[in-house]
Amino acid sequence: MDDISKRSLKMTRKYNASAELLWKVLITPEYIGEWWGPHGFTNTIHKMDVREGGKWEFIMHGPDGTDYENEYVYSTIIPFKKIVLDHLKTPKFSIVISIHEEGEQTTVEWCNIFDSIPTKEEAVRAFKADVGLEQNLQRLADHLNKPEKV
Repeated sequence: MDDISKRSLKMTRKYNASAELLWKVLITPEYIGEWWGPHGFTNTIHKMDVREGGKWEFIMHGPDGTDYENEYVYSTIIPFKKIVLDHLKTPKFSIVISIHEEGEQTTVEWCNIFDSIPTKEEAVRAFKADVGLEQNLQRLADHLNKPEKV
């Protein structure tokens, strides 16, 4: 049986925000565009159809001027609880975001599951996917901590 953990990057983070607010910044183009990606990246969102089978198409603009076209399809949407997105371009991976509200805080479990161990290793080597995930979650925290938030 396949050990998914060997081809995954997983992080858990607790935020001082409600599940409702977290959900809003995950599914609203103008909010997610402000924080998605590693430090220094910006986003141009072309399409964000948040429903099972819907597509999310955007370009991440790297701080060095490189553009990264992204296309995802939403395979699972459970409002305020879970989002699963499948990355359609190379590298092939799925993102599983699980949301657990705990009083005034919400824990997010974020897991990038690559199609193979070599794909994961290459994403970490070439794109620093592990560092990028950590920075992405920090940018989400920074966005949630802004006085104007959403």
